[in-house]
Amino acid sequence: MNSGRSHITDTASGRQRMMDRYFQVMATGSAWLVLVILVGIIVSLFIGGWQAFTAFGPKFFITDEWNPVTERFGALVPIYGTLVSSLIALLIAVPISFGIALFLTEVAPYWLRRPIGTAIELLAAIPSIIYGMWGLFVFAPVMSLHVQPWLQARFGDSAYIGALFQGAPLGIGMLPAGIILGIMIIPFITAIMRDVFATTPKFLKESAYAVGGTHWEVVWNVVLPYTRVGAVGGIFLGLGRALGETMAVTFVIGNTHRLSLSLFEPGNSIASTLANEFTEAVGDMHTSSLIALGLVLFLITFIVLSLAKFMLLTLESREGVKT
Repeated sequence: MNSGRSHITDTASGRQRMMDRYFQVMATGSAWLVLVILVGIIVSLFIGGWQAFTAFGPKFFITDEWNPVTERFGALVPIYGTLVSSLIALLIAVPISFGIALFLTEVAPYWLRRPIGTAIELLAAIPSIIYGMWGLFVFAPVMSLHVQPWLQARFGDSAYIGALFQGAPLGIGMLPAGIILGIMIIPFITAIMRDVFATTPKFLKESAYAVGGTHWEVVWNVVLPYTRVGAVGGIFLGLGRALGETMAVTFVIGNTHRLSLSLFEPGNSIASTLANEFTEAVGDMHTSSLIALGLVLFLITFIVLSLAKFMLLTLESREGVKT
């Protein structure tokens, strides 16, 4: 009788060990599959853009000429447009997302938190082409008639930032593209910040309130130090989303290969250049240059996310030292 029970136990244990091995193999294989796909993307982009890299060399990254007729291509204008529009988006989205997240976790009554949180999540579900159409047909006229003339009148003659607000108020350009991008990434940053702020232990906040701390003092001295690693990660995730956005930017950035300091002037980004020209590329050099642009966008995103990871590790190490 005992031998029969031990046989059943041994069979069950062997089956569990086999399932554990299967699980380990599947998990390890999935991780390696991601790395293989990543390396495959890099290699394919590098091979596709090799002709452009060998023809133009390092000048490809610092030349603002983009002429399919003469087959002279440079990535400076799309790189500049991608970085500037994403920076504008961050300057707009981060403080707004920060305020919304703090309102939802620290100020808003409980009955109001769920409806506002759901509305924020619904904004993230809107397709980017809808943002682009709204930006072109609704937002651009408002910018052209009201916002850009006001900015030009107030700051156009400034000695330091006046060059940013020169040019005709067309309603499209780098500034509208950055604002649209900012609106698009607000839901992503807000959702992450809200979830991160909500992880702050209640006893820490209650202790701060008990000694007379105000809302702002509790947020600044308790919530932010406890959650700043996650908040920074959410900001960089939003930046990665802004760098790769295509359709919304294509509608409002102007799609012009012209380098200008003015935020009112039409420009271009890497994603919008690929969306506009890839299906109409004529000649191997044009196609190779577009693929090379894709590799540049990949590298920019990789560098940004790597810097974010390095910053998060630095913050975590400092917290460990303090502890």
